[in-house]
Amino acid sequence: MTTTWNNARPWRGIMVATALPLRDDLSVDYDAYAEHVRWLIANGCDGVVPNGSLGEYQTLTDEERARVVRTAVEAAGDGARVMPGVAAYGSGEARRWAEQAAEAGCGSVLLLPPNAYRADEAGVRVHYAEVARVGVPVVAYNNPIDTKVDLTAGTLARLHQDGSIVAVKEFTGDARRAYEIAELAPQLDLLIGSDDVLLELAIAGAVGWIAGYPNAFPASCASLYHAAVSGDLATALPLYKSLHSLLRWDSKTEFVQSIKLSMDIVGRRGGPTRPPRSPLTGETEAAVRAATEKAVADGHC
Repeated sequence: MTTTWNNARPWRGIMVATALPLRDDLSVDYDAYAEHVRWLIANGCDGVVPNGSLGEYQTLTDEERARVVRTAVEAAGDGARVMPGVAAYGSGEARRWAEQAAEAGCGSVLLLPPNAYRADEAGVRVHYAEVARVGVPVVAYNNPIDTKVDLTAGTLARLHQDGSIVAVKEFTGDARRAYEIAELAPQLDLLIGSDDVLLELAIAGAVGWIAGYPNAFPASCASLYHAAVSGDLATALPLYKSLHSLLRWDSKTEFVQSIKLSMDIVGRRGGPTRPPRSPLTGETEAAVRAATEKAVADGHC
């Protein structure tokens, strides 16, 4: 089973959930974003996921959100390397974002379940079927912490049987789910969804990683991923232990500010976040800074 990016399954490999550079006036710096996409791919990442939570899509206007996707496609040089988030309150709106992604030439899209209310399984299946009708491969995003809708292994199996999804970004942090998903939906691709369970899900059979911290440390994260999915624990485990105090910030409430701060520290353009997210302060800022500086001191780049 290939765990690297390929045109047939462009959701595999390392797809970076990109942070979005903002100017001091909180406008989107599209030129900086294009440079960031090119830099990530040049440093071992396979593609990008714009308009996810890390990209602050909830705070973007429709015009900004569409332009971010077009910018990513142009910078990546191949639309197949771009997997936009198409989450929305309504299925019709999510479908329209998927249509925009298709028009831009994207290889896949990332879709949360309905996130305006706690949908039952019937509603979830209708939601995914509606977006899948666009014809772009749909990667489900299971994040019951935020959506309050849990895509269980059984639900995922039925979504896959419906022809609505090709993969799942598994964000619960529960590595046990990987084995049940593999039992009930063996052809469904499992993608690592939270950075701090990368090794556990790689060992369990994940074939991709929708990643946060490669925004700051792409080369080291790429080395970690490839060692982990190939079963090279002698290489992967020391890297994982070295980076884990940093990677766990990807699963915390302040993950956007944390990753942007880490980017600033290593010389990338992280920059501010739009309200209601506020800059890190006090002990939280100090902890992120210490973990980032430790990673730099350990030779990560």
